[in-house]
Amino acid sequence: MQKGQQLDAPCVTISKIKGALRIASPDAQAQRLGLNAGQTLADARALYPDLITYEADDAADADWLERLATGCERYTPLIALQSPDALILDISGCAHLFGGEAAMIADIAARFARAGLVVRHATASTPAAAFALACYQNVPAADESAAVKRLSVAALGLGSQAMLGLKRAGLNTISDLASRPMAGLAARFGEEAVTALRRLLGEVDQPIRPRIILPQIEVERRFAEPIAHTEFVLRVLGELIEEAARILEERKTGGRRFAATLFRSDGLTARLDIETGQPTRDTKLVMRLLRERIDTLSDPLDPGFGFDMIRLAVVRTEPLAPTQLQLEGGSSEQEAVAALVDRLSVRLGKNRIHRIIPRNSHIPEQAQLTLPAVDNVPPVAWPVAATDEPPARPLFLFDPPQRIEVVAQVPDGPPHRFRWRRSLHEVRRFEGPERIAGEWWRREGGEYSGNGGLTRDYYRIEDARGRRFWVFRHGLYDEKPDPSWYVHGLFA
Repeated sequence: MQKGQQLDAPCVTISKIKGALRIASPDAQAQRLGLNAGQTLADARALYPDLITYEADDAADADWLERLATGCERYTPLIALQSPDALILDISGCAHLFGGEAAMIADIAARFARAGLVVRHATASTPAAAFALACYQNVPAADESAAVKRLSVAALGLGSQAMLGLKRAGLNTISDLASRPMAGLAARFGEEAVTALRRLLGEVDQPIRPRIILPQIEVERRFAEPIAHTEFVLRVLGELIEEAARILEERKTGGRRFAATLFRSDGLTARLDIETGQPTRDTKLVMRLLRERIDTLSDPLDPGFGFDMIRLAVVRTEPLAPTQLQLEGGSSEQEAVAALVDRLSVRLGKNRIHRIIPRNSHIPEQAQLTLPAVDNVPPVAWPVAATDEPPARPLFLFDPPQRIEVVAQVPDGPPHRFRWRRSLHEVRRFEGPERIAGEWWRREGGEYSGNGGLTRDYYRIEDARGRRFWVFRHGLYDEKPDPSWYVHGLFA
């Protein structure tokens, strides 16, 4: 808001479209004054100089819509986002839990009103019809079919050219289109218009695409009076985890990912997600990780006016076989390491703790992958070197390999001396070459690009001071006129 403007002045958000500042969305007062989306800011200010403007933030709007969708999970898990400002809820089989459709809609509208939002809503047998009625219906009709047919053709959501053609043909409502042969409409206005019409009329089934995958196990608690104490919230979560653990035990599975959703009475939500490296149904372990998660929140767990529902979902499960305990008692070393990895991943973040696994590639820097430690990947055996032989490759590799200047006795021979980091190294001993062919399907010329496109000749060399290096020539002379040399790693 600009200095000197009145707080009760009309408010709009603006965005730059085709080089001009235009209204993205007007508030209710601006709409009553005749300001509409798409109108230039210059025209709007000419009519109302005290107009309050804010720059439109699409990312913030999308985040807010996502948060509203999470809050609506108290009514149904099947929710689809209709950007930029609509939610589609599949309430089949859910309305009776809230006293019927009318009572559910009234509760949704009341919660949104407490957040300062005005809701336009509609119910229909298909998502397309419900969305069209919510956006374009002005006067209620006797039934759904009559309401849909009274809608403007704008409810089809077609492009401007198609809309202009419909208007010129005198087709202003859905009823006008429904009375015409579909073949003629498709020939004149395209198959897209016919498909959109049939969706509105319910002749084509188009189920929604939920924003989340339904969890395999879900338990919840509802409260007549909202609760606000963190310790009581944790106690309820402990009861829900025990209930979920019993279900997991019956199915002989364990949970890998748990999601606790705390629904505030004002419609907002708080979500706590934890993930474990191994499947588990240990209540104490899951509770300990949830406490760790709460302690690491950037914003404290704000209950607002209290939570009126708490839900725990086991999003991911895996088979959990019985484990063999140690003879002297206690847990195995593997379980202790997994518990440590889980705690560190929850405290520091999933992408902060990694593990290295082998990968089936002959290119040295691509022979392993770095993955989050909590990700459970199938075990793969690392290649084992001969017992009495020195290591053929160093444990530490430079990423990327570092360029060196080499002097060789023969062009395709081993290095005689090389300069690395402004220091000159005299080669006393060498082993090699170990030739590694490039990946022909990714062959590229030029400098080292990290894809193994050229053939490499690797040498294990030792300089006059006993330091050992792993160097390679990138490219053969028939592949590249002047191959470059690199040091790829250091031996201990």
